[in-house]
Order: sequence, then structure tokens, then C-alpha cells
Amino acid sequence: MKEYESQNIINVAVCGHSGAGKSELLESVLYYNKITDRFGKAVDGNSIIDSDSEEVRRGMSIYTHLVPVEWKGQKINFLDTPGYLDFAGEKQAALSVADNVVVVVSAKDGVQSGTMKAYHEAVNKDLPLFFFITRVDEDNASYEKVVADLERRCKAVPLTLPVMEGNKAKGIVNVITKKAYINGAEAAVPAHLASQVDAAYDILVEAIAMTDDELTMKYFEGEPFTDEEIIQGLGNGLRNDTIRPILCGSATKNVGVDVLLNAVADYATKADKVVKSGVNGKGEKVDVAVDPNGSFSAFVFKTVNDAFAQISYVKVISGVLSGETPAYNTRAEENEKIGTIVVMRGKNQEKVTKLNAGDIGAVLKLQYTKTGDTLATKANPITYPGIEFPHGMLGKAIWPKSKNDEDKMSSGLNKIREEDPSCEVVNNTETRELVLYGIGDQHIDVIINKLRNRYKVEVNLTEPKVQYRETIRGTVEVEGKHKKQTGGAGQYGDVWVRFQPCEEQEEMVFEEAVVGGAVPKQYFPAVEAGLRECMNKGVLAGYKVVHVKATLFDGSFHPVDSKEIAFKSAARLAYKAGMPKAKPALLEPIIKAEVTIPAEYVGTIYGDFSKRRGMIMDNRAIDDETTVIVAEVPMAEMVNYATELRSMTGGNGSYVQEFVRYEFAPQMVTDKVVAEAKIEDDED
Repeated sequence: MKEYESQNIINVAVCGHSGAGKSELLESVLYYNKITDRFGKAVDGNSIIDSDSEEVRRGMSIYTHLVPVEWKGQKINFLDTPGYLDFAGEKQAALSVADNVVVVVSAKDGVQSGTMKAYHEAVNKDLPLFFFITRVDEDNASYEKVVADLERRCKAVPLTLPVMEGNKAKGIVNVITKKAYINGAEAAVPAHLASQVDAAYDILVEAIAMTDDELTMKYFEGEPFTDEEIIQGLGNGLRNDTIRPILCGSATKNVGVDVLLNAVADYATKADKVVKSGVNGKGEKVDVAVDPNGSFSAFVFKTVNDAFAQISYVKVISGVLSGETPAYNTRAEENEKIGTIVVMRGKNQEKVTKLNAGDIGAVLKLQYTKTGDTLATKANPITYPGIEFPHGMLGKAIWPKSKNDEDKMSSGLNKIREEDPSCEVVNNTETRELVLYGIGDQHIDVIINKLRNRYKVEVNLTEPKVQYRETIRGTVEVEGKHKKQTGGAGQYGDVWVRFQPCEEQEEMVFEEAVVGGAVPKQYFPAVEAGLRECMNKGVLAGYKVVHVKATLFDGSFHPVDSKEIAFKSAARLAYKAGMPKAKPALLEPIIKAEVTIPAEYVGTIYGDFSKRRGMIMDNRAIDDETTVIVAEVPMAEMVNYATELRSMTGGNGSYVQEFVRYEFAPQMVTDKVVAEAKIEDDED
């Protein structure tokens, strides 16, 4: 592939609902351009896009793939993104470097949650947006219904109409030129489509007129627009988000593919028109134009650790990336040696000598660089904002099947985490569990399969333990006496301790109120240390004890046999004797859940939170179709909520959560937790 300058580079993220036909469309683009000699499919294992073994097994995209093509003297870098919610992190990575978006919609399945999510993301990022309705020739497809939905919900306008013969797509009609292209040849517009074409043309021309004052004047004076004015107006409308064109076709029949490529080449934003904000070495915000003559800078949006080398996907923002480029990682504050530079096309690599500003490619074997990093020059260390990856809410405790594999599992998880920042691994020292967090079941499953296939580690998953706490509701005074005589030097320690609730501080508060030297001061630290150790394991279910005040107020000692260890043991005895009498109670963690759903599911979510002992705190509409519900709910009731929410909302719901506080657990919960702890102790 030859080198392209910024003004001839177009970067496009292809998004949409899972299964809508995104990869299918790009396979058609490759086949149409004779880059491949057959139409590839993931399920058949012959796709160069969805070629990963996990994608073949599932028959869907789980990674973002770069698919560059050359068209009309331009290089179009398509970024094929997964539609399934579990792999939303890959889509966010693509959107961080895309300058345009094509949302693919199935004419059979219509506008779905993934369609609207992609639409909102493009609008929120101010990215020019095209819709492509594919599969217009499938059984039960309804192009007209999808167009009506997109017009109503997304303020989109048709740029093409399908020409159907029975259930077969024979071609398309270009609304702008009012010409049909049937079986690859130009033809007259079929009579039954003439009125639709005229109506669509009127809507489109009116939208174009509103993009420019001169065009507005010309429109009201009844003068027709030239081809150049239409191209200019459409481009302006795309950039200022007043025009969202609808294209259509059939990927499997190669119908409408050329029109899509023409539309992107003619109307999409070119790389040289993009400005990216960053922070310079002085901490000042700066705007950087995509300029090959500028100081070098590039953004790393994706990392792959394959069997041979780390592959860092980059978009060059300014300057030129080549083997001679003095690259400096602004996060790691380390120089990177630029070795092999490649252009990726799905699974295939093609070596190139350089990448110009605005272009997307990959660099092999960078030493310090991770996803979200900026490469620049040490003299001008610009840093671009990182990617806002979704947070995994579904947690599973992960254990190696063999203890000998602990290090391999840890190393493998670290490598996977570098590739996929939307997963997280937390070492919970309190529960002694390593907890893997993913977006959903499929996400977790992919990670486990990576560990197995790539890093040769077999693991088990269990539900993570909930971090309960214990406290007391009453006050008690008890004695703890440790006396030991074994023939040699003896041990003697005697303490009286008062245990009482203390709301002001979570950690145990220790005070001494000994009168008359009943316990010498040098033994106070030993008493405190013994009590603090005991507070790590409560008397109910073995959880950490909080909000307790322990006061040492009396005791006795032996001038010869008293030692620090004796008083430490005496403190433990006082704890064991006193805490069961101080009305011990279980505290459960409460989290705040912020759930985003289609408005139609509000009643379902309200009812579900009621069953989970939750309390609704807020309900607000984002738009006419989307609602956010905020609720406080016990963490124990949310263990598999990511999966259950998706089931309740047909895959349309997502949520985030954060810990807010501990509350007293109901007696039925306490009884259950205590019983489970007893069973676990018996098994140990």
C-alpha cells in the first residue's frame, strides 16, 4: 500500500448492534476492491477481519480490527468494532481515533439498542455520522420502516434507496443524482420509486441549504445546486451534525458498497481537517493540528500481545512516524526505539517505512508503551487524553487449578490487562481472593480462554466473597487472665477491658484508664496489639470488627512472671470472653448503582430493586428514550447483576456501581452469613 498524505486519509469507525452486519459489510468492501478473492465469514473461519479463534468460535467480532482500503485516490481506514456490549472497550478505543462513524443497521432487525448507543456516542463526540442499512434483501426486511425510525429518532435523511426485484436487491437509486444503478450499470429510476426519490431529494436539498448562508439564499430563490455545492453542503452538514445520510444495500450481494465508498470519499471529514486537544510539557492545554510538518506526536489506542511481539496500534497526530523518529513516551518518561512499522488489515500485516500525520498503523515491540499512551518528542512532550474504558462490574474470584501455575496466571492476567483495560484484577487481601472483573459473562469467558490457549493456564472461577463487617451494639466489661507456669520462668498477665460501640471511628479506638499502676505502662502497647489483632476476625462470622472502643481500666501483674507476651495473650482472652456478650452484629456493604436503560424498562427495574432490598434514590431521563435510575442496594444482592440486568432489558441495560457505606444487616441475612461461615470453618 502506498503512502498517503493527511488530506487523502479518512478514518471511519464502523459501529452498530451486535450481528447487524458490520464485519460482513467490510468483507464485502474488501471483496469488491479485489483485496480478497472470496467473501469471508467468521463462522466459516475464512475471514481476515474476524479471524481470532474466539471470534471464529462465537461467530462475531470481539476485537476492533483495522481495515484500510484505497478508493478514489484516498486511503480509508475503516475500524471494525464489536457490537456486543461485553466488548465495548474495543469500540471506545476505535472511537478515540476515528474522525467519522458509519452505523450499520440490519433492514431485518431494525433500529436496536446497539444502533442507538453508537448513534449517541458519535453525537457526543461530534463525529460526522453515516447510516448504512444492509440486508435489504433478507426475508422480513423492511427498509422503509428502518428509514422511518432513523428519521424520527436520529434526524437522518436518505441518500440512497434500494431497487428490489421480488426479494432480491438489484441495485440502488442515488437520491442526489436521481439515477439508478442496477446490476452494476446506470439505469433510469424505476417508475414505482420516482415519487420516493423526489420526496427524499427535496428533504436532502433543504437540509443542504441550511448548512450555508449562500446556499440558503440560492435555495429560497429556487436555483438548483451544482454538484460541487451539494458535495460541499453535505460535507458541512456532516461536520456540523445537521445532516446524517442514510445509505443502503446488501453486503452479501455487493449492492450499494461502491456508493458507501463514494459517499465516505466525497463527504467524510479528512484527517487534515482534524484538531486534537492535549496538554504540553508545562501542563497547558493546547490544540494540535494534524500536520505532517508539525512536531511528531502519536496516540496509542490498542495493544495486542501475540505469540511473537507486542503490537501497538497508533494514530499519528502530527509529524511523521518512521524508524528514525525520536519517540518519547510522555507517561513512562522513557525513549522508545521505533522498529518495524506495519499497516494492519485484519489479521494481515504489511510493512511500511513511515506513517504520515492522520494515518493509522502499528509499531512492533515497543518496550514501555501501553494503551492510552502518547508518543511525542522529548523537546515537545505533548500528552493526549486517555481512553475512557467501561468498567467491568461482573466480578469472579479466579484460582489456578494447580498451585504451580500461580505465577503463570498472574503474568497472563497482567498481559491481558495491558490489552484490555476494561477488565480489572483486584487482589483482595481481606478475603484472600484474586477477583477478575469483566463487563459480562462473554467478556470473562474470553479472558479465561486466553489464559488457557495463550498462556497455558487452567483456572477455576467462584463467586467472590462479600466483605461484611462486624460490630457491637452493647457495652461489656470482662477480665482476661493469662497464667502459665511450666517449671521455669512463668507468664502472667491480667487485664480488665471495657468494650463499647464507637460510631466516630471505623478502626478500633484504644484507651487506658488504669488507676494506681494496676497494669504498668510498659504493657499497654502489648494489650493494644493483642486487641487489634483480634479485631481482624469477628466472633460472628470471622469478618473484620469496626466501630469499637476498647478501654483498659484495671488488671494485675507479677513482678517476675509478667511479660509483654503474657499481656497480649490476656487481651486476646478478654476479647474472646467479652465480644460475644456485647451484642455482636453484622454490617453489610451498601453500594450505589446507576443503571442506564430504555425508558420502557423503568417498571421492571423498580420491581427488581425492591426484590433486592434496594431503595430508589433518583430517576432522570437522558432523552426521550433513555432513563437513568440510581438506587442504593446491598452489595450481596448485586453479585451477578451485570448478567441479570442484560436479561431483564433484552441486552439494553448497563450500570456502574460504587461503595457508599455499611449498614446493619437484617437478622435473616446475618443468620445466613453466620451459617455459611460455620460450614466453611468446619471444612477447613
